[in-house]
Order: sequence, then C-alpha cells, then structure tokens
Amino acid sequence: MTTYKIDFKDGILRVNFGEPAQNDQIVKDAAARLEELAESGELAGGQLLKINGPISIPVAFVLAHKLAHIYGAIAFFDPKLGKYVISITHNPTCKLGDLID
Repeated sequence: MTTYKIDFKDGILRVNFGEPAQNDQIVKDAAARLEELAESGELAGGQLLKINGPISIPVAFVLAHKLAHIYGAIAFFDPKLGKYVISITHNPTCKLGDLID
C-alpha cells in the first residue's frame, strides 16, 4: 500500500492520504507516484494543471517542484472559496491568485 494517493482524472490531479505514515515516507511515495504518471504519459504537461485533495506542506513542495517544470500554471482547489487558486504560474494568461472553476 502507498501512503499517498495521486490519480489524474478529467484533467485534475486528485490527491489524498493513504496508509498512515509520517511525511518522510509520504514525500517518497508522492514523488514515486508522480514519476509513474509521467512515465506512463498521463502527466505530459500543458498550460494548466488543477490539483484537488488534502495535502501536507512537504508533499505540496514535492508536487510543486516536479510539476512546475511541465505545466504553465498550477491551481489548488480551495474548499472555502469553492474554486481553484492559481498558485504557480509561468503562463501569461494565468495570474497568481486568480480564481478559476
């Protein structure tokens, strides 16, 4: 079993905690799963990636580091706002802090 679940469905990276563990193991599992998705061609990059689900700060750093190189912008879902917040951008059509559906 894995300590962190990552799936790519309908253009959204869906993340969630798996088996109980500490962040030292969770970051390794998250990085390994991202590598699997990249190798399979599921995470091929693009203009925008939306991420939805619970995440620890160390895992957020792993995802940001790996994904910011292949996506023009990354947005995390904020349940309080009910929208995605642009958190990383190299895409001129997306501004930092923009809210999108």
